[in-house]
Parts: sequence; structure tokens; C-alpha cells
Amino acid sequence: MSTRRDFLKLMGAAAATGVAGLAISGPAFSQSSTTYVSKRPPLAKRKFVSQAVERQLATVKASIADPKLAWMFENCYPNTLDTTVELGTLDGKADTFVITGDIDAMWLRDSSAQVVPYIPLAKGDKSLQRLFRGLIRRQARCIRIDPYANAFLPDPHAAPLDWARHDHTDMKPGVGERKWEIDSLCYPIRLAHSYWQATGDTEPFDDDWRQSMHLVLKTFREQQRKGGPGPYHFQRLSVVPTESLMLDGYGNPTRPNGMIHSMFRPSDDACLYPLSIPSNLFAVLALRQLATMSRAIHHDTAFADDCIALADEVERATQKDGRMHDAEGREFWAYEIDGFGNQLFMDDTNVPSLLALPYLGCCDRNDSVYRRTRDYVWSTRNPYFFRGKAAEGIGGPHEGLRMIWPMSIMMYAQTSNDVAQIRQCLTWLRDTDAGAGFMHESFDQDDPSHFTRSWFAWANTLFGELIIDVQRQYPALLRGGR
Repeated sequence: MSTRRDFLKLMGAAAATGVAGLAISGPAFSQSSTTYVSKRPPLAKRKFVSQAVERQLATVKASIADPKLAWMFENCYPNTLDTTVELGTLDGKADTFVITGDIDAMWLRDSSAQVVPYIPLAKGDKSLQRLFRGLIRRQARCIRIDPYANAFLPDPHAAPLDWARHDHTDMKPGVGERKWEIDSLCYPIRLAHSYWQATGDTEPFDDDWRQSMHLVLKTFREQQRKGGPGPYHFQRLSVVPTESLMLDGYGNPTRPNGMIHSMFRPSDDACLYPLSIPSNLFAVLALRQLATMSRAIHHDTAFADDCIALADEVERATQKDGRMHDAEGREFWAYEIDGFGNQLFMDDTNVPSLLALPYLGCCDRNDSVYRRTRDYVWSTRNPYFFRGKAAEGIGGPHEGLRMIWPMSIMMYAQTSNDVAQIRQCLTWLRDTDAGAGFMHESFDQDDPSHFTRSWFAWANTLFGELIIDVQRQYPALLRGGR
């Protein structure tokens, strides 16, 4: 049976045919004589155009001394808007559907993360406000269809994606894939809260949105599994073990401790232990953001109190059971646990990850437990940390050993206080694009011309976000300074 992996590998192989690596010598930013031609679609073929984004793009690009880095920023930063956004109306209201790139479906996680860099510009751009209102509504509608699903289709009545049509689970019309991942419900809250904070706009937060948020809370409580496994189960006929769940589709056994169970990781791979530390910490943050919105916008104190109570319970349990100790007795975060005392240490590139906790706002980047965790996940202590001739970084089971994800390099830069470290990350990102001018899902640690996914909008837009953040915090770095 074909799977999502089969589809993406076929697409990646086709796109990679004939691509030559673009050699740039030296470890620091270069001044190449190569002329870089924009790879953006012609204006008439762009899915969405924002004048605020275009102004930001021009300003930041002009501040980048390295011509290749500037070219890659120009290609990547607007990629979500250029290629993945579909505007329309649904039930008489603004609707925005954002595909992930090379799959014509919308992941709740990806669609939220893809538009994050544009949020600061929304207050002064009516077209962006319309986009965000439509996306917030679409995500709320998706949650009402099925809060356990991770991916959805443009048509709310459509059959699942090809590789999901024979899954043993309670599939609903309009669902693309039904892998239960905590972060799928956290990301829409993060998006809604960030948009509201940036603009003050409350228009999309109507009764339909409120109904969806009540369903989020209900689902999180169900997946604490205090009274049994709950309603979610999933099995898939596949030769890839991480595509399915054991024990009749309910996953490995746990001892419930107040944390929320997640059957799949943000990578869409099955969890080994269903109590995910980064996903639970993300849920704590999301629940508190939801409580703040409920109080301020809807004056719903009772619901807000329920959100805070669950957030506090989940945080206590995660803090109590989710830490490990090194040989010197110092604490660092585990990646997954089962409540019986078994703990797994690793990190997977996809966000939420241990590396990305401060990026999401789950902790301070200078927190001692986080700093120790960060050091360990960016080392051979993490079985999915790879160091090769081309770069070093984190991957995961999804694409296998040796395959570094550019997203991990971006997160390493986003959580760094070290200018030299950030410069190195930018150099790795610049030099591992295989001449494409875009980010990929992953690349071989020694050979960047071997990569997966030529059109992965989340990675592209995240790269744009990184460049904007570096330009704001360390402008001399992009100008070629130290």
C-alpha cells in the first residue's frame, strides 16, 4: 500500500532530477559574482499578494550583503503566500485554505506555522487580515469536523488522502489524515492568540470558534485517559512501523499521570511513549493563551478557569515526571515518557521539539534545564543528531538516519545567544539548498543534492522568519560584520 512517505519520495526524486549543487567556497558569507534570478512565480500567478509583505521583503533583502542569502530570502519568505493560499468563502464567511506545499491538503500545524511571519504586518494590511480571519475560521471548522485529525481537505465532504483511505479509525468526510497529535490543536490557538494580540481584531472569534475551542478542551481531557483509553484508535497497513499504533490502535501502555496522551509526533510518526514532553508543554501554553482570550473577548470566566486548571495539572505532571538526570545529577528534559518510569531521550526536528521550546514560548531560552537539554539534543547523545561534511543538525525517524532537516538548523539559530553560532547556521542553510534557492525537508549530511521535498512551504517561510529576526537583532551579521 502506498503511503505519504512513498508519495513525497516520488515527488522529491522527480524534482531533484537534473538539479546541480551551487558551490560557494569558504565558511563565511561570500560575495559571489553569480547572478541570482528570482524563483518566485510571476505576479499574475501568485496565489496572494500583500503590499506589506512586499515592502518587508524589499527592506530586509536590501540589508543582506551575501547575494545568495538575499536571493534565498526573496524566494522563501513569501513562498506560503505565493504558492499555497486559496481564498474563498464558506457558509457566507471569509475562508482561507493553506496547503502544505507538495500535498494538496492542509495540516493544522503547518498552515498555522506557515503564516506566523506575516502576523506582525497584519494590523496595517486589510488583505492580510482577511487571510487570517479566513484561516482561523477554516481551522475552527476543521476541529469541529474531527478534533483528532491532523490534516484536512479543501472540500469538507471529500474522501481521505489516498494513503489514508484504508486506515482503521473513525474517519470523517473532509479529513485528509487522522493521526492524533496534541500540537494539531495547539497551533490554531497559537495562531489565533498571536493574531488577536497583533491586531486587536475579534471578528473571527464567533460562536463557531468558541464551540471549537470547547471541543479542544474536551479532547485534551479525554486524552488524559484517566478513565480508560478514550475514543481514539488508529491502525494502518504499512511496512513502516511508525505509521501505525500497536495494541488495537491505542498505542503503548501508560500509567495516566495527568499529562495528555499524543499518539503521533509532530512528524506524523507514532510515539514510542505516548506522553510527549514538548507537546504537553506546548499544550500548557496554548491553554493559557485560550484562557486569556476567553476572558478578554467573551468574558467567559468559567471556561477560562477550566483551561487554566487543566494547564496547571498538565504542567505539574510534566515537571514531575518529564525530567531526566545526567551523571552529575543535573536535570534535562526527556522527549517521551510512559508514566511507569520509562523515559526516552532524543529529539525530532518537527516543532514542537525540545530544541524549539523557547521559540514557541514554552520556556525562557536561558532557563538552565532548557540550556542543558539543548546541549544534549545537539550532540551524539541524541540518536537523531547527525554531523557530516555538509552540515550538522537533527533529523528523525521520518526520513531516516543521516538526513538533516534544515528546520532544526533554523531552530538552533532561533534559540541561540551566540552570534558565531547563528552565522554558522546561516552558512549551513545557504550552502545546503542544492542550488534550488529554497529550503528542503531534509538533506543528506554529506551530500545536499540528496534531499526530500522540493516544495515544503513551512520550511521556506520559517527560513524567512529567521532572516527577519536576525536582521532585527543582529543587523551587522547580515551586512557581513561580526
